[in-house]
Amino acid sequence: MSKYDVTIIGSGPGGYVAAIKCAQLGLKTAIIEKYSTLGGTCLNVGCIPSKALLDSSHHYHEAKHRFSNHGISTGDLSFDLETMIERKRSVVKQTCDGISYLMDKNNIDVFEGVGSFIDKNNIKVTGKDGEKTIQTDKTILATGSKPNFFPGMEPDKKRIITSTEALEMKEVPKDLLVIGGGVIGLELGSVYARLGSNVTVIEFADTIIPTMDKTMSKELQKALKKEGFKFNFNHAVQKVTNEGDKVILTALNKKDEEVTFEGDYCLVAVGRKPYTEGLGLENAGVKLTDRGMIETNDHLQTNVKGIYAIGDVVKGAMLAHKAEEEGVYVAETIAGQKPHINYNLIPGVVYTWPEVAAVGKTEEEVKATGKPYKVGQFPIKALGRARASMDILGVVKVIADEETDEVLGVHMISARAADLIMEAVVAMEYRASAEDIARICHPHPTYSEGVKEAAMGAWMGKPIHI
Repeated sequence: MSKYDVTIIGSGPGGYVAAIKCAQLGLKTAIIEKYSTLGGTCLNVGCIPSKALLDSSHHYHEAKHRFSNHGISTGDLSFDLETMIERKRSVVKQTCDGISYLMDKNNIDVFEGVGSFIDKNNIKVTGKDGEKTIQTDKTILATGSKPNFFPGMEPDKKRIITSTEALEMKEVPKDLLVIGGGVIGLELGSVYARLGSNVTVIEFADTIIPTMDKTMSKELQKALKKEGFKFNFNHAVQKVTNEGDKVILTALNKKDEEVTFEGDYCLVAVGRKPYTEGLGLENAGVKLTDRGMIETNDHLQTNVKGIYAIGDVVKGAMLAHKAEEEGVYVAETIAGQKPHINYNLIPGVVYTWPEVAAVGKTEEEVKATGKPYKVGQFPIKALGRARASMDILGVVKVIADEETDEVLGVHMISARAADLIMEAVVAMEYRASAEDIARICHPHPTYSEGVKEAAMGAWMGKPIHI
């Protein structure tokens, strides 16, 4: 029987990062993955493939609608969806192969199969070659999540699809219905809207990206409308049916009136739920919350000493980078170190175009505290770099404490916002004030100047360039 200091179940960003860090800290480490490729949802059917398709569709959309303004003639323009999908697969394979390389490099033993507890220190791995048992001192559960759905919208994976099937489409839908105005629905909706689909979003809330700052929601909605998106808010989906060559969606609107929508496909994008099936948690005595998540304390340890859980199976945002931070945190904790995670400073990103990115508190959250605050905003169209590139949609918003000037939140919708947000994360990690950011010299012409100007607005109410 193989014996390990630490065994990780699940090889997504949280799991494989935890494994590497454990190995780097001198712990004999094993990782168990039920699929034949490492990387979990993120690398195989989530973050990486969706960004590959977003980039491909963005290039096509730019060529079709904006190249002529730059003096570039494309002639008869077309695209090949199959080639786009094949390129996406290649990106996925390269990335997953890279994780396999890192496992070998760090002498981590990889077991393919389903890992389940026999008891707290013994794990059974059931794979294509039968069963084997490994003994472990500590275990990290990193099994991630899977697409969520509610009664009436059960995916059939043919015309009523999840994000997984949306990454392997054989055709571009003429009419695509999207249930849910969150990150997944808007990103994948963007892919097909750029390629010619009529995208209709049906959302239960009164806005898209409802967990983000309202200013961002409004600005992104305006941008997506320009791409042809149609939005239906305050709609409660009752059922979706596959009619063979089309889908029919029935919903109740704000007035409780029944309305129907018709499309070629329906993408169910109402979030994700923790995946804990088959782990045999009961054999180890591990408790779940009433929401199906693994219960942990402030050190990400379950109710069973020596068993930890990270990522989408525990409370908090379901983000790959949050899982990675938790993987490092647990590895260092097991090794006797005293790490920390500031959950308030985990950035969130929506990879539409323009991108949306945020860190810290929204204005709505700050207002609810009753503490005095101030806001600085700066429109992206006022930046010389934005005009030069024609990416003029968006705004940067900085929220600061009225009395101390400490930055409480930064929210932006802009080209490359996913990269720009890190300036705010670093600043807030060191408790920077709006004045601190405003006084830092930013290169010209860049999008980053928008952060400086918004900070200047929060600090003294007077940006330079508006």
